[in-house]
Amino acid sequence: MKITGLETLSADAGWRSFSFLKVTTDSGITGWSEYSDTENFGPAGLTQVIEKLAPIVIGRDPRRIEQVVSTLHVFTRHSAVGGLTLHAIGAIENALLDIKGKDLGVPVYALFGGPVRERIPLYWSHAGTYRVRNAALLGVPELRSFDDLARHGEEIRQRGFKALKTNILSGASGKLAHLGAGFGNAPGWPELNWDATAVRAVTDTLAALRAGGGAQMGLMIDLNFNFKTEGFRRIADAVAPYDLSWLELDMRDPASLALIRNRAPCPVASCETLCHRREFKPFFEAYAMDVALIDVLYNGLAESLKVAAMAEVYEINVAPHNYYGHLSSAIAAHFCAVAPNFRTMETDIDSAPWRDEFVTTVPVIEDGEMLLPTGPGWGIEVNEAAVRARPPRT
Repeated sequence: MKITGLETLSADAGWRSFSFLKVTTDSGITGWSEYSDTENFGPAGLTQVIEKLAPIVIGRDPRRIEQVVSTLHVFTRHSAVGGLTLHAIGAIENALLDIKGKDLGVPVYALFGGPVRERIPLYWSHAGTYRVRNAALLGVPELRSFDDLARHGEEIRQRGFKALKTNILSGASGKLAHLGAGFGNAPGWPELNWDATAVRAVTDTLAALRAGGGAQMGLMIDLNFNFKTEGFRRIADAVAPYDLSWLELDMRDPASLALIRNRAPCPVASCETLCHRREFKPFFEAYAMDVALIDVLYNGLAESLKVAAMAEVYEINVAPHNYYGHLSSAIAAHFCAVAPNFRTMETDIDSAPWRDEFVTTVPVIEDGEMLLPTGPGWGIEVNEAAVRARPPRT
């Protein structure tokens, strides 16, 4: 069997785009992966990098995945850690795994020793965030107050979810708004200083979701890149009354992250933006986090499991960074099924109303858990016609 072509496709997903890689072979088997280009807050130009790497891959046996991936690393040695190149290699690796599973007639997780678990505990991600920013597109009532947010927390609990994660929502202007200075879309960039308004926004957000979700709800908040070490430490002090399952944040310096973890009154989760074992290694050595977040699209499933195995040496559990489409959720579920040191899986329930069109089989969620796909490959197929029918917005 030989690879005959690589093709990238993107589709409108409301306030973002979903991107897919299609790998064809001379046997008629097609492999699919999902990846995150710039519309998804991923690295700008990723699609072009995948296309530039295609000539290295075409003509090779897609079942010899380690050989293909190792060759890609050799030909991109100048950018061996981080950045666009590793994201592109991860997308290619995942599509090849889909091909190999289909060729053998088994799910991808069977290639890695079989599942440790067949039901994957989920948490509802971006709870409230999307309904504050994109309610009209979602077709749901806009959340305008913390009382509305509390009712949303109750809805999440009633729908069977045992955990949720939110972002910083402020009511200072009289209407809820998302604070995201770390992404340059709110005041405070580039200094990233904390102030009393930001601290109050965090505590008001958590108080509302704790009231609505109940005492047993696993509660998490993602601070992203919104502060420097000083600000993250101040926020960590403020969240103590809310009994968080974890406080999530992003930093590039392992020692600074370790300072925050050592002070925080709750577990700290981080590292979702890292690629490859080499980037994770200094964070593990610094004991900088309680939960290592691994993006399986960025890294590829095989590399993600290698990172998870390294994390287990340091007594750290892992969770996938997963806020994309249904194919991504299936890929993440294979990771969660195989990794023994698994914590919980992120998923976006709120999304573009037409998201289901992009796949032939929608993942099944029961009582806050995703049922592991059982078909060959990822167990989920992309509906290519539907993807092509919704080109990305410009």
